[in-house]
Amino acid sequence: MKHIILGAGPAGVIAAETIRKHAPHDEIVVIGDEPEAPYSRMAIPYLLIGKVGEEGTHLRHTPGHFEALGVRVLRGLRATRIDVDARAVETSDGARHGFDKLLIATGSSPATPPIPGIQGPGVHTCWTLEDARAIMALAQPDARVLQLGAGFIGCIIMEALAMRGVQLTVVEMGDRMVPRMMGPTAGRMIKDWCEAKGVRVHTGARVDAVERQPGGSAPMQVKLSTGAVLDADLVISATGVRPNIGFLENSGITCLVGVLTDQHLQTNVPGIYAAGDCAEAFDKVSGKTIVSAIQPNAAEQARVAALNMVGRGAELKGVTQINVLDTLGMISASFGLWDGVPGGQHVELTDEAAGRHLSLQFDQNRLVGCNAIGWTEHVGVMRGLVEGQVPLGDWKARLLDDPTQLMAAYLACAQAQQHPGLLKTGAH
Repeated sequence: MKHIILGAGPAGVIAAETIRKHAPHDEIVVIGDEPEAPYSRMAIPYLLIGKVGEEGTHLRHTPGHFEALGVRVLRGLRATRIDVDARAVETSDGARHGFDKLLIATGSSPATPPIPGIQGPGVHTCWTLEDARAIMALAQPDARVLQLGAGFIGCIIMEALAMRGVQLTVVEMGDRMVPRMMGPTAGRMIKDWCEAKGVRVHTGARVDAVERQPGGSAPMQVKLSTGAVLDADLVISATGVRPNIGFLENSGITCLVGVLTDQHLQTNVPGIYAAGDCAEAFDKVSGKTIVSAIQPNAAEQARVAALNMVGRGAELKGVTQINVLDTLGMISASFGLWDGVPGGQHVELTDEAAGRHLSLQFDQNRLVGCNAIGWTEHVGVMRGLVEGQVPLGDWKARLLDDPTQLMAAYLACAQAQQHPGLLKTGAH
């Protein structure tokens, strides 16, 4: 049996190791599109601030790890086409690789907005080790750095840049920071916190153009939709990502936002699977298929896909939107349908002086989403209640009255699952 894995990121590596564990003699080939050893993009901010060297970003540190497993890793090759009928992958070097089972784990790439001048020198994404090298050369102390985007990834990059001692300005099109993760109150609190830490933040603004001096010398002039013109020695584009699925066009493999999968992570083509940032899987909270570009979900999808590839039946229990973010020391969290559902109930509690905010969203008798700032002790409980779709019984009314009772509600509901009837009576 020959397994081909497209993608050498966390999902691809975990899948290869899982296959090898359960199929000692199968052939495994991992094809990655970068020349680097398999590494984690999540480690790039640590590289930017000097906490790790480039080797510290590598997913596996033991010399000869993949060779010892009998896993062949091909670097610097891009999949250009999948021939479903012939069961073969064509790569950018013109080669064809036959397979019995295939995993598409090609991840995602930065979505660069169509702004005049954004493709020129001095503008970089922060997605690859090559990007990180360019950024470290330019993001020296007191350099004027302008970052486009204050979403989840943008805030992680922003923190690393701030720690390098640059003069940092962030421009976000939304009316608040992390607008796809946080509601208005939470997003505004994060903005206020960042500005208090010395980061200039423009929300409700877009970059209209990046202009350069004659000969391309620094500084660049960045024109905003507000009319402001800002000087910048470096521009970082962090305006979101999109799944790497273009090569699947006309392949017969069904794609929506990402590669559509079932509960086994199998596509509509038997024997072809998908996992990670490029996969679209079922979210049990929203009842829809979503692309969840976070590493914990990617790892679990890879594990489930790999087990099915070797004939060991496994099902994905579902994906849930999970985000925990440290923004210059302010810890925020967002789970599930943080913006609620039509007709649902919600409750908010805000103490700005203490840097705390809690927003809970309910659908009938279940907690379906939440936002939190400063409630680090309840992060696990929030995830458990949302992801587990736990019936709350009388505890829903109690949480609407006092949302800080999340821990008590979680413990009572867990006990009720072992002793049915407790929630109905409200006993605890």
